[in-house]
Amino acid sequence: MTGHLSRDRVAGILLVVGALAIGWATRTLPMGTLGRPGPAFAPLLTAVLLGGLGLWLALCGGGPSIGEIDWGEAPRTFVLLATLGAAALAFEELGFRTVMFGLLAILLIVVERRPLLPALAVALVLSCASFFLFADLLRVPLPRGPFGF
Repeated sequence: MTGHLSRDRVAGILLVVGALAIGWATRTLPMGTLGRPGPAFAPLLTAVLLGGLGLWLALCGGGPSIGEIDWGEAPRTFVLLATLGAAALAFEELGFRTVMFGLLAILLIVVERRPLLPALAVALVLSCASFFLFADLLRVPLPRGPFGF
């Protein structure tokens, strides 16, 4: 293990912090059992896996120093994070299909720089197909939003 602060180590530390935040957020929810898991089960399991992998990455990660990072892709990264955050906030209000369509359209057009019409077609098909899979076939209750979709 070298002593420099690499981007892998920074990412590992951020994963551990995220895992701790997930663990803290689930502290008041019932855990349940393995046969009948409660609402804290999946998030806590995710936090344990995320924290373990983050710790491993923080301790063993190498790669270039954090100062050597090329920030040329930073604007696309910020668009990605802002889009995901907005989607999470709008999910209940606008409904699954509407939010997924917008999310996929922005990611394909702005982040991935795909042509407009094919990107919109892919976003429409994927948002409707994923709704059909989860809501209709798997019976997962998904928000429909004010327009019924």
